Amino acid sequence: MHIKRHTIPKSWPVPRKGVPYVVKPNFEFERGMPLLVVLRDVLKVAGTAKEIQHIVNERGILVNTKPVKDVKHGVLLFDTITFVKTKKSYRMEMDELGKFEFKEIKENESNKKISKVVNKTLLKGKKVQINMSDGRNILSNEKCKTNDSALINLNTGKIEKILPLKEKAEVLIFEGKHAGEKGAVISIDDKKKMVDIQLGKEKTSILIKQVIVTA
Repeated sequence: MHIKRHTIPKSWPVPRKGVPYVVKPNFEFERGMPLLVVLRDVLKVAGTAKEIQHIVNERGILVNTKPVKDVKHGVLLFDTITFVKTKKSYRMEMDELGKFEFKEIKENESNKKISKVVNKTLLKGKKVQINMSDGRNILSNEKCKTNDSALINLNTGKIEKILPLKEKAEVLIFEGKHAGEKGAVISIDDKKKMVDIQLGKEKTSILIKQVIVTA
């Protein structure tokens, strides 16, 4: 399945002119980009889908430290991509204009990522499962709340640190007209599900679901 290039989200840093169709990702495409588009159109590893598929088939690409074979695999915010041969790693972030970007990172940084806490589930034996925004489900006794963030060790799958949504927390706005802007939390209104953020000299109110804690 494919989608027309001119319908791709504004957050994708690819030209709207060119090949008329791009591969349809296996997730909500506003949340990230398919691996094929990242490798061909952004990082420019190869020029054709066939070449990208060959590299992937050879287990030459790791996403979040795991080999990936499906070129439709979704690369989401703060995911890491590692090239096995060169050992170069990149993290998917968002620039100040709200477009995804891929920043080269050190090898020892490629095994960590930030993800947002969606909710928690109580399982049998009083075990707590923390459900993350990237689809990850983690058994953990870490104290956290919905909308906090977690720093995850991708090698062990465990939470290294909770980044709580609280006053003075640093956040990234990843949706809406302020997408890509970063600021500090001033106050939180849980009833209205809004958060006031200091963006430079301005203060603005944003839906909590549109922000993620980064520090």
